[in-house]
Amino acid sequence: MHGRRAAIYARYSTELQDGRSIDDQVALCREHAARSGLTVVATYDDRAKTSASIFGRDGLARMMEQARARQFDVVIVEALDRLSRDQEDLAHIHKRLSFARIDILTVHEGVADSVSVGLRGLMGTMFLEALKAKTRRGLAGVIRDGRHAGGQTYGYRGVPGEPGKREIVAHEAEIIREIFAAYVEGKSPRTIAGELNARGIAAPRGPKWNASTLNGNPQRGYGILRNPMYDGRLVWNRVTMVRDPDTGRRVNRENPLDARQEVEAEHLRIVPRPLFEAAVRRHAQQAEAVRTGKLTKAPPRPFSGLIRCACCGGGMSIHDRCGEAIRIRCSTANESGSCENKARYRLEKIEEAIFHRLRAQLDRPDYLKEFVRVYAEERRRLTETARRDRARLERAAADSRARYMRLVDMMARGLIEGEEADVQVLQAKQAAELARSELEIASTEDNVVKLHPQATAAYTRAIADLSAALQRGDGTFDATRSKPCAGSSRRSRSIPGTRPATSWSRSAATWSVCSGSTNRLWGVRWWRGGDLNPRPHDYESCALTS
Repeated sequence: MHGRRAAIYARYSTELQDGRSIDDQVALCREHAARSGLTVVATYDDRAKTSASIFGRDGLARMMEQARARQFDVVIVEALDRLSRDQEDLAHIHKRLSFARIDILTVHEGVADSVSVGLRGLMGTMFLEALKAKTRRGLAGVIRDGRHAGGQTYGYRGVPGEPGKREIVAHEAEIIREIFAAYVEGKSPRTIAGELNARGIAAPRGPKWNASTLNGNPQRGYGILRNPMYDGRLVWNRVTMVRDPDTGRRVNRENPLDARQEVEAEHLRIVPRPLFEAAVRRHAQQAEAVRTGKLTKAPPRPFSGLIRCACCGGGMSIHDRCGEAIRIRCSTANESGSCENKARYRLEKIEEAIFHRLRAQLDRPDYLKEFVRVYAEERRRLTETARRDRARLERAAADSRARYMRLVDMMARGLIEGEEADVQVLQAKQAAELARSELEIASTEDNVVKLHPQATAAYTRAIADLSAALQRGDGTFDATRSKPCAGSSRRSRSIPGTRPATSWSRSAATWSVCSGSTNRLWGVRWWRGGDLNPRPHDYESCALTS
């Protein structure tokens, strides 16, 4: 190896380790390079980076990039686990360095080959698995002792010198009890969050309280209104963290209920049990209402849920009513106060302007003709392409069906089982169904939609008075009448893959957005006036791109 160029790589795992570990590794590798007659031309390092993944390790990435450019001939490391403890990643690094004709030289074991890389990768994987098991065992012991095994929780603070021990913060505990009491009395989380922000109460995380801060995740018990810790219970092992092999990111997976560990911790109780149970009952009632469809109803207005604040992009909600007049305001400004748009807007004026624009855009029979023409051309193209590939599709359908049947037979005989087998069978079934549907498309006749001579007249009559067609006798929105209407918001909500048509008032700071099957035929119009009650001529058009 005398005279060859060498690169040194060093790494340590966590921030709890001393940064001098890098200097020690580099010094050790330099001494080994000198003894071996190698010339060190580059040094790479990663500080506080895990060995369980190669993602996010800039030093390793730079080294591999320089290796492809043949900037050195040897990589020197203290041990192979400095490169990676993951079996797949270590083999990946070794394979690419070998392809570039670069050796891996360890201080203690010499030149690494396929055997040593395989053994060290296996040992590294086993080390990581054992480390995870020991960590989980230690955390389980913390829970059994009545200590907290997670991070910081609103309402508590850590006790110095006693890891895992928590004590109640009196003023935060009072806020928590107020939240539970208001929720049980019938207030919504959004209203409670808005009141807390108005009083200037500091949020647990971030600058403002939000409804999600209180609601959290019902399945995992996150959120102030669902946290069992406030009820004097410690629940651990609700999720398991796993690393995505494609991105290197840690993602959490929910554990089954029987895998969770729960212990009583009455010294941590903040909310009286009757109050906590009342909140749980209200959660259950709302969940049942959603499940049975009692909370699912048609939009009360034609553009409900589609109007957005131009300042923050948040939704707009009803502020108040005065007779038939309805005023709306920014929900974000109302809930968290983080949006500066505090104004109120007359909803009927916005709807009137939108409907006028829809009528102007939809009252073009040539749009309908052009739509049918383009659709027919695309349908013919797809059919012709499928017919050319029919032989290939037939083979693919047969192969997919055969593979699915083989897996079903193997499962029936007990040759494969478990979740992995279920996934394989499901994937094979989906592949077989996809291949069959593609073959059916290739076998169909070229039935192209044609425009009936009376269609344009009927189309024109349908949109002659679009807003009136969608109104009940009392002037409120009738979602049931929107289905036959070509440009209705109900119909347009159900059709994906289309672009939005947007009306915007810079001064009024509201967006009105509706999506639909005719969007590709519409234009996008910008509100240019400063009037809060815009007139139809306060628009200018620009082309809509696909």
